[in-house]
Amino acid sequence: MSALLEIRKLTVSYGRITALSEIDLSVGVGEIVAIIGPNGAGKSSLLNAIAGVVPAAGGSVTLDGTEMLRLPLEESVRHGIAMVPEGRHVLPGLTVLENLRLGATIRTDLAAVKADLEGFLDAFPILRERRGEPAGRLSGGEQQMLVIARALMSRPRLLMLDEPSLGLAPRIVGQVYDMITQTRARGVTILVVEQNARRALSVADKTHVLNGGAIRLSGTAEELSGNPQFEAAYFGLRASVDE
Repeated sequence: MSALLEIRKLTVSYGRITALSEIDLSVGVGEIVAIIGPNGAGKSSLLNAIAGVVPAAGGSVTLDGTEMLRLPLEESVRHGIAMVPEGRHVLPGLTVLENLRLGATIRTDLAAVKADLEGFLDAFPILRERRGEPAGRLSGGEQQMLVIARALMSRPRLLMLDEPSLGLAPRIVGQVYDMITQTRARGVTILVVEQNARRALSVADKTHVLNGGAIRLSGTAEELSGNPQFEAAYFGLRASVDE
């Protein structure tokens, strides 16, 4: 499988604090790849560096062969990257429809935008039902569906999700992850960051355990669940991992 996203020696620092240290990973076309780890592991810094939200101190990030690190956020979107940040970030005073349309601001194919909008309303009936309501009135799960659909309105090649299950009830988490697998079925490559290791492992083709700004372990769900070093890698017991 050819790689859509290639990350080599990516380093991110905040002053004297190194958030990421020489990260190497790749995401194949059409894959779901998960990054799991505890709070403070560097997971959000990884997505923000890829998207151009925070500067990298070193390394390389290429999308289909194009170097992304020196591009501003708007240009990364134009090249096919969409990110759903942690916290859902709807525009609460705008309606559901207005929020969805904002996701297509870089597009000029108006007929296709309208068709995509109708497609998402068909796929997620609750959004159609509440399309004229301010997005701030939606439940947490409905807002998560909205921001994912809004990101997809840009027709990205790579969708990045930061903690999509955070703060949601288990039933709603299931719905959100159903949406993620449906998105992959549309041909979109997905990079998802999660603390909820079990949920991420259930959908990912490959998972990387990130802790202390470095990847400690990688593999499929089967490989990681059967690996005695998994908990040590996740919780940062480096001595056990290095033995």
